Amino acid sequence: MESVSFEDMRRAMVDSQLRTNGVTQAWVLAALGGCAREQYVPAKYHTVCYTDRAIPLGDGTVLNPPLATALLLQAADIEASDRVLLLGAPDGYVADLLKSRVGAATCVAPADFDSAVKSAPFDVIIIDGAIEQLPDGLLHMAADGARLVTGLVEGPVTRLAKGYVHQGQVALKPFIDSEIAPLAAFARKPEFTF
Repeated sequence: MESVSFEDMRRAMVDSQLRTNGVTQAWVLAALGGCAREQYVPAKYHTVCYTDRAIPLGDGTVLNPPLATALLLQAADIEASDRVLLLGAPDGYVADLLKSRVGAATCVAPADFDSAVKSAPFDVIIIDGAIEQLPDGLLHMAADGARLVTGLVEGPVTRLAKGYVHQGQVALKPFIDSEIAPLAAFARKPEFTF
């Protein structure tokens, strides 16, 4: 049986998953094509880490599918001079991808987003997962006109969405249905009803 290298799997992911589904930004394709995704998953998932599916990381978090990650990064329209806030694993896959585009990104776990306030304001906020609601205070860290990209939980469906922050407000517009893991830190707070 012939062995397939991780480099071959990355190339196949870029050519058959990303390019064929509208990922066209050169830096996004180069970043995903050059980043060793296998280094961010448990060993038992090495052989499937380039398939378009979420992978549990064993600590209660998930590595989102490559296509969802690529589409969020592309939608963010990141320029090298942007101040970027990533709400995701500070030493994870998406943080590594961002290194090829921006000099320094502020990367914090979603539950610790308020620790990033000292680095605000941000031109781009990337939430690496799906939310039911934005937490209070997050939008106040955004510069006026900042881009915010995230996944949205809408009933049983998750979608990728983008919005522009204006005067501490944002209207998120979904742009594609996609598998993306919900983030417990951004789940809707229970409400008391009669």
